[in-house]
Amino acid sequence: MHLYNLTLQPPTATTQAIVGNFSGARQQEIIISHGTRLELLRPDVQTGKISTVIATDAFGSVRSLAAFRLTGGTKDYAIVGSDSGRIVILDYDPKTSSFVKLHQETFGKSGARRIVPGQYLATDPKGRSVMISAMEKAKLVYILNRDAAANLTISSPLEAHKSAAIIHHIVGLDVGFENPMFAALEVDYTESDQDPTGEAFNNAEKMLTYYELDLGLNHVVRKWSEPTDPRANLLVQVPGGQLASSDRFDGPSGVLVCCEDHIIYRHMDAPQHRVPIPRRQHPLHDPNRGLIIVAAVMHKMKGAFFFLLQSEDGDLYKVTIEHEDEQVRSLKIKYFDTVPVASSLCILKSGFLFVASEFGNHFLYQFQKLGDDDNEPEFSSTSYPSYGMSEPSVHLPQAFFRPRPLENLVIADELESLDPILDSKVMNLLPNSDAPQIFAACGRGARSTFRTLRHGLEVEESVSSDLPGIPNAVWTTKRKEDDAYDSYIILSFVNGTLVLSIGETIEEVQDTGFLSSAPTLAVQQIGADALLQVHPQGIRHVLADRRVNEWRVPQGKTIVCATTNKRQVVVALSSAELVYFELDLDGQLNEYQDRKAMGSTVLALSVGEVPEGRQRTPYLAVGCEDQTVRIISLDPESTLETISLQALTAPPSSICIADMLDASINKTQPTMFVNIGLQNGVLLRTVLDPINGQLTDTRTRFLGTRPIRLIRVTIQRNPAILALSSRSWLNYTHQNLMHFTPLIFENFDYAWSFSAELSPRLGTKLKQDSMPLLYTPRKFITHPHNHYFYLIEGDHRVYGDDAVKKRLDEWRRAGKTVDDEVVDLPPEVFGHPKAPAGVWASCIRIIDPIEAKTVALIPMEDNEAAFSLAIVPFSARGGELHMVVGTAANTFISPRSCTTGYLRTYKFNADGGLEFQHKTEVDDVPLSLLAFQGRLVAGVGKALRIYEIGKKKLLRKVENKTFASAIIHLSTQGSRIIVGDMQESISFAVYKPPENRLLIFADDSQPRWITAVTMVDYNTVVAGDRFGNVFVNRLDPKVSDQVDDDPTGAGILHEKGLLMGAPHKTDMLSHFHVGDIITSIHKVSLVAGGREVLLYTGLHGTIGILVPFVSKEDVDFISTLEQHMRSEQSSLVGRDQLSWRGYYTPVKAVVDGDLCETYARLPAAKQSAIAGELDRTVGEVLKKLEQLRVTTSGF
Repeated sequence: MHLYNLTLQPPTATTQAIVGNFSGARQQEIIISHGTRLELLRPDVQTGKISTVIATDAFGSVRSLAAFRLTGGTKDYAIVGSDSGRIVILDYDPKTSSFVKLHQETFGKSGARRIVPGQYLATDPKGRSVMISAMEKAKLVYILNRDAAANLTISSPLEAHKSAAIIHHIVGLDVGFENPMFAALEVDYTESDQDPTGEAFNNAEKMLTYYELDLGLNHVVRKWSEPTDPRANLLVQVPGGQLASSDRFDGPSGVLVCCEDHIIYRHMDAPQHRVPIPRRQHPLHDPNRGLIIVAAVMHKMKGAFFFLLQSEDGDLYKVTIEHEDEQVRSLKIKYFDTVPVASSLCILKSGFLFVASEFGNHFLYQFQKLGDDDNEPEFSSTSYPSYGMSEPSVHLPQAFFRPRPLENLVIADELESLDPILDSKVMNLLPNSDAPQIFAACGRGARSTFRTLRHGLEVEESVSSDLPGIPNAVWTTKRKEDDAYDSYIILSFVNGTLVLSIGETIEEVQDTGFLSSAPTLAVQQIGADALLQVHPQGIRHVLADRRVNEWRVPQGKTIVCATTNKRQVVVALSSAELVYFELDLDGQLNEYQDRKAMGSTVLALSVGEVPEGRQRTPYLAVGCEDQTVRIISLDPESTLETISLQALTAPPSSICIADMLDASINKTQPTMFVNIGLQNGVLLRTVLDPINGQLTDTRTRFLGTRPIRLIRVTIQRNPAILALSSRSWLNYTHQNLMHFTPLIFENFDYAWSFSAELSPRLGTKLKQDSMPLLYTPRKFITHPHNHYFYLIEGDHRVYGDDAVKKRLDEWRRAGKTVDDEVVDLPPEVFGHPKAPAGVWASCIRIIDPIEAKTVALIPMEDNEAAFSLAIVPFSARGGELHMVVGTAANTFISPRSCTTGYLRTYKFNADGGLEFQHKTEVDDVPLSLLAFQGRLVAGVGKALRIYEIGKKKLLRKVENKTFASAIIHLSTQGSRIIVGDMQESISFAVYKPPENRLLIFADDSQPRWITAVTMVDYNTVVAGDRFGNVFVNRLDPKVSDQVDDDPTGAGILHEKGLLMGAPHKTDMLSHFHVGDIITSIHKVSLVAGGREVLLYTGLHGTIGILVPFVSKEDVDFISTLEQHMRSEQSSLVGRDQLSWRGYYTPVKAVVDGDLCETYARLPAAKQSAIAGELDRTVGEVLKKLEQLRVTTSGF
């Protein structure tokens, strides 16, 4: 079995974001790292919207990012630390719209290792050097400079190692133009290693160390090292150094050390300042719970600077330092606003704050004010004895603030992010949809969502109005060539034409010179200031002064179809003749003396737009009833001669010639495409050679069940084509590559482009509709008869709504006042109240996915949390459906324990709601449940059990306790049960009713930490593990038959175990490193009538498919292409693609489709060289890749 891996939705989780002028223009951009992918975002200062400029797969894992700018430069570069053992400097090239690797310096082994640098990056604010550091011991400093040609240069590395030191964070100090300095938080573990009592470990000090790079002597010295707070976790650079123009200091230099509950200002030979981190004033607040800072950003303005620090609750604090030259007078902190918890914060000079959320959607906020003049309490280091440092080991008195809705910030834009996807289902539930939807349970805590994903572009309806009848076509047109906007809307009906004028209002007009008593076939603004109308009896040419020139059809004939552009008109008569008109220099329409007889009824015509600076376009495409399309010349030398002919499989219904840019075919200029829509709903796209008019490279695609109509439209000032069938599709260019995506809207009968500003978010492949949830979703299942979803949610260390009410009532009874405003703040922004470990908030939710609403919500009481669920047709109750939910009370996660587990049984009532029946106590957490032969099979901790339903509780019938760790997944077929073990991979078990035995007869030869499992067929299973791998295991069919034929299972009992496990082992068929933890796998068909694929979802928001190859030729062809691509396409971060995809186990029988798809972006010379090696043309290679993608996923 060979598979082709293709990512449909790349990961959206953001691990880091940096800001800078990467394109060299006067505009700031943001580079975000999605772990395995880099994306450049450009915020529009006017509209406050963010657009993606470019997104590139790194084929490696990006661990750290930093932006730097050489002294006096105007352009920022990005430095990337990754798992490749190399430091890479990237430059964004706006001309080719790609990242260019300027330098790649190797310093260590590949892989994310403890002592190989790459985890932390710190740059000197003046752009002279960079430090790259590991988690432990190793730190390297590189000097950055320019050579004579002003190109960036990088030195060889200078070492700043300190053995037996664990590094918590590093940052560059701002020292002006003195020798660059770096600060690091380090812990020495030499003594802890050698002391068995653990005393040295408790006394280990956390050191703040300064490293100085001596530019004269070209080496690094440890300048200063002092112990700091043992709970310090983050350093923030404080501005410093003198300005060149005056003697004024930018700031005091040094660092802010963020610790638990405190923030300390530190610098060499300067007094320390310490302030407490303010906490929320909440009645349920636990005073002993520490508070740490998780993200920070410093912003410099003219003559001032401030910090925004974010706590783990999402609260932003504004920190300011009052200083005189280099003397710090005070350190002040105050509450600013509350935003989602971020992995990175970026402040842009244009007054925006970008929040790259840890989980869920990312936000762009705009600053309304800087929180200077509000009455928020401010805490200063001067109000504590000796600036808060009189007793460094003792906590300062706690400071409090009242949380409130946003005041200083306002949301400008939101970037949708699926991360984390915890469970998903793929089904076709929505009415009149021909492709399945993906339903995903996403998010964490109160910001969780349940999302419906549909393939297609979202369309917004701006205006809607009812019409007097059913029109069969619509056009919009300008009056003059140089008008900015359209002035008329023309609607054609069966017996007449209606003209509407567009102004403040839209109203009918009579005096346009258009014939209103006949239907219209074409409308065109022609020449500089004239209009043209084609109707069945002739052509009306309306001049600017309202005079009308009319050309009438010969007696007994009519016009059946027409095509126009700014200077040319071609009409086809009912006698199968073509009549050609061209505009002369005086603005008159002249008919060409000959008419061309086609010999078969003409069904469709198209001419392209007139190219810039030309008189005419030289080609006309004609589709005839004899199932052909002919290209006819309009060149003066050879007017109306047939140049080439293409045979079709059905009569054409519409043709459209358009010049569109597709970088996979031609990087520099648009390609002329002839799009042919057939009456059977198939679209053909062929390339028209501009020199000799030949048609080449035909691609086909099935769009729907109705004959296709093609319309040329303009989207974001680029030509695009709308194809209307039973679904509407849009063919457009985005980031220089051609995309073809369905529109999610009611079906159009006819459409025309409108020159106003409208634009869908191009490039998004999946439209997301989301509904909010209360807690983190864990699992959900579908009901076999109604279309509802049953979802369990649960959060650890938070109080549920009932617990909150109970505790507040106690608080009120004790006579204390409760601040209702604070208690009632929305949890989706401020989170649920935090609780100690072992406290859970959980509920069962019934969702109607079609209406996207919650039908019912059943909260869990008494600190129970739901972990698993299943719908079981119990045969003891005549196959009546019941829902069983596995819960546990007072659960602790590590080590896993609970006071008692329960299996709660519910009955379904008529409208899909749940009625509680009874609950059964079990001895551990039930992590997986499954219906099996009219009974329930449950994985309770390490035991596999089968239960039957009883009057008062479930009755245990049989169990198997030989599993090594917790059972987290079950699936079944026949009498076979596939068991996914948390740490020990997958086992095959069988139930033998005569002897009432559950026996394990096969398992995996290597241990794996399983996250998701699905059966591909009776003997084959596909699974994902916690390290981002996906693999397929198969049981030998002989063993399978032997086990099935053994009635009592005696044979299995007496076989000798192999390698401390079951008697038989499965074979690994394929293995691949996806780079994201897989949370669910489904075997589905994504296209109507297409083949089945394995669709997987990942924790970071990835959605991908594994496609089985059909033939040996395909395998050979695509594998060879992949080998060529490996040598041509080097990874952005310098990682070897083959070793990245085989991170833990070598790749086996899986082709990396994402790498193959980058073939379209290669330079033309490389493309043809690779195609030559494969004995194919470039078009054939591209066609094969497109066909693999389209026929399996529809994307």
